Formats: sequence, C-alpha cells, structure tokens
Amino acid sequence: MSLYGAVEAGGTKFLCAVGTGPDHLEATLRIPTTTPEETLARVIAFFRPFAKTLKAIGIGSFGPLDLDPGSPAFGTIPTTPKPGWSGVNLLRPFREAFEVPIGLTTDVQAAALGEGRWGAAQGLHTFVYLTVGTGIGGGAIVHGRMLHGVWHPEMGHIRIPHDRERDPFPGVCPFHGDCLEGLASGPAMAARWGQPPEALPPDHPAWELEAEYLALGLVNILCILTPQRILLGGGVAQHPGLLPRVRGRMQALLNRYLPAPALEGDLEAYVLPPALGERAGLLGALALAMEMAG
Repeated sequence: MSLYGAVEAGGTKFLCAVGTGPDHLEATLRIPTTTPEETLARVIAFFRPFAKTLKAIGIGSFGPLDLDPGSPAFGTIPTTPKPGWSGVNLLRPFREAFEVPIGLTTDVQAAALGEGRWGAAQGLHTFVYLTVGTGIGGGAIVHGRMLHGVWHPEMGHIRIPHDRERDPFPGVCPFHGDCLEGLASGPAMAARWGQPPEALPPDHPAWELEAEYLALGLVNILCILTPQRILLGGGVAQHPGLLPRVRGRMQALLNRYLPAPALEGDLEAYVLPPALGERAGLLGALALAMEMAG
C-alpha cells in the first residue's frame, strides 16, 4: 500500500506521521526540537523504514520560510528566534535521503490544507485559517491552492486601528509594536493584563478588547480575500465566549456592506473553530504530501 509522510515542524517539537488520512496513521513520533542536526536526523530516521512505500512527504514548519522555488535560499528558515535554526534548509536533508516529492509550507498553511481536505472547510475552494496563540499566523487557500506570492501570508503582522486612549499598551511585536500579533497574541494579553489569557475570567474586559482586535483583523482579511469561510483556531481563540464576541463585532464593522448570503445573520456558519483541533498541522502536512504525489 502506498503511504504518505507528514512532518509538523515546531519550535518545541516535531511531529511525524506515515499514513493515508486521519483514520489511518500507520506510525507517529514526537521528537523534541533540539539542534537542527539532531532533530532532522531523527526525523529522517523515522521515515527510512517506509522508504519503499512512501509516495511523498509534506512538511508544515514554523517560519518564516523562503518558499520561492527560484530563490537560492529556497527551503530555508531565513531568521528565527529559535537558537541555531536561522539559515537552516529544511528541504535539503529530505531530498538527499528520499527519492520522492517533498512539499514544504508554513504550519498554518498546512493546517488550512488539512481543514480543507478533512475538516471544517471541506467542499470550499477559498478559505482562511487564522491561529491565535503564542503568535498569530494565517493560511489562505485561494481557488484550491495555497496562497504564496513574493512571500507566504503573514496575517499576524497586518496593521489595525489602535485606540491608544482605550488601550495605551504599545504592543509586543519586536518589528511592528502594535500590529495584530503585537496587540492580540497570547503574550500580548499576558503582558497587558499581568496574567496569561487562560487565567482571565470570562467577564474580564480583556475579552472585549481581544474580540475587537481580532474582528478588525478578520474584516480586513475578509475584504481582501473574500473567503467562503474563516476558521479561527489556537489556544487563545478557544476561550469560551470569545468567538461569539468576534462574530458580533465583525457584523458591526461590516455594517451590512457586503450582501453575500454567507455574511448574513450572526456568522455562526462563517467564522468557525477548526474541526481537526491539534491535529490540523500534522494532517495538513499529510494533505500536502498527497498533493505533491499528484
């Protein structure tokens, strides 16, 4: 039986799998992220016993990533706060070890692929997956294809209105200060309120402000890409009551300007949590492998 390989490459762990879908993962492995040499060697070793049956391998990685096939640095992590990983080429070790197609994209783009094949975006051709946690990242599928242009999407770094009288917090992004990630990520909430988001009660004013920022960001994304659905994932987004607040604020911001049927009512069928949960990234890498195999 033909199998597909998947790697979810994270700053703290690499998840590896071989299989054909969510209900058939023949083998899985969790590898702590240490040095590039040690970590990638262990990942390669995981796949070697399946080399004769592997059709392709998909990798969804933390970024940023150079995904331009015409770039001399194609496949590398140009710069990252993860010590030792700046300049590391993720594609080369796999290409040297296996004679199968190797696909590489960001972890959030991979998660979007997974949701499109097996999750909350099945049957759709254009949708967005936004994750809100330690950072904010977004993946976009446009007409069935991952959106990559001069770079991959960096939805966490879009600029949004910042009312400094209401919220004097300067933001935590080291590059932009008060971009979306700088104002609404988990670390931003912890720095602003003095405790992590999971410790804040549902009636804390933090959640109204968080809903405001996320709604501003999502309305910008909606107006540019006009996705058929938006999936909102990540640890912060799972907080009870946040999603309805985001939907309500989005409706107020849109102010009935876009008369699409999908945007009518309370947006319960338009802004949804991901269906694959924590498996979205790994299963998305598996979906990428399947795309690479053709």
